[in-house]
Amino acid sequence: MIVETFVTGPLETNTYLVADEKTGEALVIDPAGDAGPIVARLGELGMKLKAIVSTHGHFDHISGNRALAEATGAPILAHESDLDLFSKAEEAADFFFVKAENSPPPDRFLQEGDELTVGVCRLKVVHTPGHSPGGITLTGDGKAFCGDLVFYGSVGRTDLPGGSQEILRESIRTRIATLPDDTVLYPGHGPETTVRQEKSHNPFF
Repeated sequence: MIVETFVTGPLETNTYLVADEKTGEALVIDPAGDAGPIVARLGELGMKLKAIVSTHGHFDHISGNRALAEATGAPILAHESDLDLFSKAEEAADFFFVKAENSPPPDRFLQEGDELTVGVCRLKVVHTPGHSPGGITLTGDGKAFCGDLVFYGSVGRTDLPGGSQEILRESIRTRIATLPDDTVLYPGHGPETTVRQEKSHNPFF
């Protein structure tokens, strides 16, 4: 499996390209800005984009959805609990004195236990609320794409509407800390880490 990171959007969001070389299938997780480099990379690799996945609905993770969907024809997938955020990205960005674009609504809602396939790899959808009500993590092949739930040495903020530190801690305790220690965590911002690293140094674990 190929995993490539693009730092996009006004808050330097990690946008992930996940692809399978043998089948030419790919997912993009959390496009937050200019879709051009991602589209170009898909072309270089000869990949077909199966879906655009939003780990949650905050503006800095969805504002590239429209452009990427229009360029590739790929559907947008997200959890239904964050649906109302997709039409409020521009408004939310104004609060941070930056610009963002509203996203089209998801073409399909993801639920706990759903699986997304990229070639032979299966990524399981795990509902991990706390940073937002509809936060999800994609787990599989020794990897976990966790959005803004967990960062290197820290966690996502819980002071935005729909956030809850208690629920976030429960999501980490029951859904992330229970993964194998060598699982690589791909967060929404900052460097990647591992479950072992966060168990050892993250005070929220």
